[in-house]
Amino acid sequence: MWRQIKFIPAFLLAALLVFVFSGCADKSADQVMNVKTAAAADQELEAKIQLSGVLVPEKTVDISSKISGQVVSLGFEAGSAVKAGDVLMQLDTESLKAQLLQAQASQLSAEAAVQSVQNQASTAKINLDAAQKDYDRTKMLYAAGAVPLSQMDDVTDKLDLARNQYKNASGPALNQANAAVSTAAANIKNIQVQINYATVKSPSGGIVASRNADVGEVVSAGVPVMSIVDTKVLKMKSTVTQDELPLLSEGKEVDLTVDSYPDAEFKGVISSLGPIAVSTGEVFPVEISIKNNGSLKAGLSAHTSVAARARGIVVPVSAIAQDSGKSYVFVIKDKLAERRSVKTGLRNDQLIIILTGLNKGERVAVTNVNSLTDRAAVNPS
Repeated sequence: MWRQIKFIPAFLLAALLVFVFSGCADKSADQVMNVKTAAAADQELEAKIQLSGVLVPEKTVDISSKISGQVVSLGFEAGSAVKAGDVLMQLDTESLKAQLLQAQASQLSAEAAVQSVQNQASTAKINLDAAQKDYDRTKMLYAAGAVPLSQMDDVTDKLDLARNQYKNASGPALNQANAAVSTAAANIKNIQVQINYATVKSPSGGIVASRNADVGEVVSAGVPVMSIVDTKVLKMKSTVTQDELPLLSEGKEVDLTVDSYPDAEFKGVISSLGPIAVSTGEVFPVEISIKNNGSLKAGLSAHTSVAARARGIVVPVSAIAQDSGKSYVFVIKDKLAERRSVKTGLRNDQLIIILTGLNKGERVAVTNVNSLTDRAAVNPS
């Protein structure tokens, strides 16, 4: 059997070889992919920058008490409309009122002490004047030899004592008494301020968005118990790339659509373009303000498209392929496809600007881009 296989006729071997090589050639031909190409052009591109986001209140105010205390009444439920000055919450003031009475009594006592010291000063002044007259009279008699030295010394000592008593009554003692009155007055004012703080009022008009306290509950100073939102103006917060940012401007009017009202159109104005990228990087915050006619609610989803125009290297959108979040094109040259990373910019439905990675006049594949590989042989058209 092996002998028979070994001696295959020459004409059969030749036919077999022709068949094998013919199949390899056909396979090689199949690997050359047909692609359509387009030349990168330097031109102006008109497009729309798509923005979307959630409507949020222009202003949100967290309400908290400046003092700790027990809630005795609450004026509004969540969802209620409030005006500036409306009482939102009242805290118990019984303890503070008792402290106020005590402070007022202390003030009366301090004022009485001042009066007493003033009376003492008046008496001391009378005594001083009498001692001075006695001293002057005795001095004249002593000079005439009518009174002994011991009497002169006695009136001198009495004058010195009267001076010291008056000095103390009209100086340190009076100052101390007046200071006690000032301290009592300051204490009264402090307690009155705390009593006023016990009545928590709305700083502005709006809607009570949340309420985190109930009657009987003890709230702490500085801890938010309510939030009030002003929905007269809403804002749609969105982001744009760093390449789209220069194409927008504050004050530009835009038309918005809201998912809940698909047939309605709302007017808005770009009110803020963030100067600093958000934490995710390479995107910047944008805010669009919308005057609320009363139909819009915070939390609704909204969308807008902003007309923009830019000039640069432009290719068809179909030339762009994506891989791991990066964009690339296949540059066709000498019937070979060169995979090249690019950075893209503004785009519309047909064309896209290439910011970096491609030069004017270079031809790129616009078909089969997801099937091409680097250095692949192609048949361009």
